[in-house]
Amino acid sequence: MAAATTDPLERLEEALRAGADAPRKRMLIIVNPYATTVSDRLKNLVVYALRGSYQVEAVETESRDHATALCREAAREHYDVVVAFGGDGTVNEAANGLVGSDTPLSCLPGGRTNVYCRMLGIPTDVVDATEHLLRLTDDWRPRRVDVARVNERHFLFSAGVGLDASVVERVDAHPRLKARMGEWYYTSVALRVFGRRYLFNPPRLEASLGGESVSGVTAVVQNAAPYTFFGNRPVHIGEGATLDGGTLSGVVLERASPIDVPTIGWRALSERAPLGRHRRVTAFSGLEELEVRSLDARPLPLQVDGDYIGEADTAGFAVEPGGLLVVA
Repeated sequence: MAAATTDPLERLEEALRAGADAPRKRMLIIVNPYATTVSDRLKNLVVYALRGSYQVEAVETESRDHATALCREAAREHYDVVVAFGGDGTVNEAANGLVGSDTPLSCLPGGRTNVYCRMLGIPTDVVDATEHLLRLTDDWRPRRVDVARVNERHFLFSAGVGLDASVVERVDAHPRLKARMGEWYYTSVALRVFGRRYLFNPPRLEASLGGESVSGVTAVVQNAAPYTFFGNRPVHIGEGATLDGGTLSGVVLERASPIDVPTIGWRALSERAPLGRHRRVTAFSGLEELEVRSLDARPLPLQVDGDYIGEADTAGFAVEPGGLLVVA
């Protein structure tokens, strides 16, 4: 019996030959050239392989929100699929251009964490993921999943107001450290931001959760689970949200203190101790909309799917059931 090849190029060529007779759908690949694991060689290798089964056009993003504009144009031109090749920020921008259209979204892992790829069942190794996309031509079944929205920006799995958004803002300002150190850099930045901005006189917010109002220092809203990953370990924040459940879940952290932070972190990584049962946390689930507003006239930092998007005095959240077509 011949030994299985381990060379990435040979593996992709084998998958290419296997899918050579499949229908040739039009595919637009949107590449973030600055994503953690994306290189020119890898991009060319992936495009070469996918052209065996698809009519492929590949475009690199040039600025923030460029992927959104490219996807809107792809939807108008009735592409069969758009593939976001980058991290979760690239996937988020692509989704914002495809929400409400009949053009499905897929993705290739090019970031450090690749949360949405994992949620859709796409491998986090780019060669395996490319082979996965080639096999889809034999089992083409797009499906609709929910998206959520904060103000005018859609998100795919999570958004945050307050502490976690402040952390994302600092991390995004140092992409090389983010790429090199990954989750450990997030951890170190989180400790610094907590000590400097949230230990004394932190920005205060109020979340209106149906008929209940809860004040705190940060709020996390999820459209799916988990919130993110720490390495290969899922980070659990809200409970009950799924890709097609039609509702939002999350938590409000009522107070940030040095005593509470270690136990909050432990619960977020625990499979057995829900974060929502922490004495300083209020959990919510089953909501279709909610609002978070500043209590002290300081604008609130916002993040969506791990990307910082700026500040706002009020953040209105809502879910859009079946708002996005995906294929995976």
